[in-house]
Amino acid sequence: MSNLRVKLSLFINYFVIGILLNSVGIVILQVIENYGVTKEAAGILEAFKDLSIAGFSFLLASFIPKVGYKKSMLVALITMTIAALLMKFFDGFLMSKIMFAMIGFSFALIKVAAYSTVGLITSGSDEHASLMSVLEGIFMVGVLSGYWIFGFFIDSISMSWVDTYWVLAAMCIAAFLLLWSTKLDESSVETESFNSLHEFLDMIAMVRFPLVIIFIFSAFFYVLIEQSIQTWLPTFNRVILQLPSSISVQIVSILAGAIALGRISGGYFIKKFHWMPVLTISLVCAMVIVIIVLPLTTGIEPGSIQTWIDVPIAAYILPLIGLFLGPIYPTLCSSVLSALPRNKQSAMTGLIVIFSALGGTTGSFITGQIFGKFDGQTAFYFTLVPMGLLLIALFLYGNVRKKFSFREI
Repeated sequence: MSNLRVKLSLFINYFVIGILLNSVGIVILQVIENYGVTKEAAGILEAFKDLSIAGFSFLLASFIPKVGYKKSMLVALITMTIAALLMKFFDGFLMSKIMFAMIGFSFALIKVAAYSTVGLITSGSDEHASLMSVLEGIFMVGVLSGYWIFGFFIDSISMSWVDTYWVLAAMCIAAFLLLWSTKLDESSVETESFNSLHEFLDMIAMVRFPLVIIFIFSAFFYVLIEQSIQTWLPTFNRVILQLPSSISVQIVSILAGAIALGRISGGYFIKKFHWMPVLTISLVCAMVIVIIVLPLTTGIEPGSIQTWIDVPIAAYILPLIGLFLGPIYPTLCSSVLSALPRNKQSAMTGLIVIFSALGGTTGSFITGQIFGKFDGQTAFYFTLVPMGLLLIALFLYGNVRKKFSFREI
């Protein structure tokens, strides 16, 4: 087995799913402008994405080891290709819902299978954490690229925005062919017998461990924070910073790029230093950015910003919070997965995906409610609450992990 080829395949899979999964904000804007859908109705696309991820992860995670990690990812890539082509030929609000449900299904398969595959091709917790950070970094590079790929077609005079899906379908096919031609040795996790109910209950039974409970809360709080900022930053830019609509959207790519850089560089630092102080310092720095930058976002006059030259420094600094948030999630996930026997990693990944999706939906909803009833500054100051809770959870998690081992289960 060529680990380099396997890693390349995982990177491409994550790059493509990153574009499709996080295009929900772009698609929401397009269905409002092109299909006459209200903002309230269009917002349901977020639920189709996140709840399908949580639901399919809950139902499918225990089946993936039996089906095989490679086959599961191949099925996901085929599904993504079909979803992209359907959106191209039958574009509309209903098709958008179906597409994101299909993408959610695909992401559940890819994430469970990819995280489990990392355990097969790495040795030691440091190497595992490093590859996980790079993998999640590549995901954010995909997210960043999506803004510009969609933007090219949206701004095109001769092409429609749905022509973007030709490119995305081609990427999915290329990823499928690479993975299909790559050998992956899964013999260490193969089982001769398979009982779906037993495997499903085995996933649920993971929650009996104190370490898993604390980890689940940590993952939930992290994704709540990230999704709160990522989903509502364009609106914050438009309403609070008074940026033009186009710049409000385009400048969010700084956040995606910062998260990607944070995750990739985090993989380097974790090789040099223990992951616990790295994550603690990162989270504290993220809190400091919120406290320092938000006071700079007040008193901006409507219509005072017309070009990129006029954009206030706060609009550039706030997205840099991604540099410090970036390393936290993949490192946390790696720390719990690398402590598990390989045949238990897919069950744990299922729980990760489920509670991450629930955290994302919760964060987006709560921030939107605060934004609507109060203001944008209050909504973003709110992120300090889950950041503080995550900091407490990190200390608890680090202490429990030192004394606990899954090796006997």
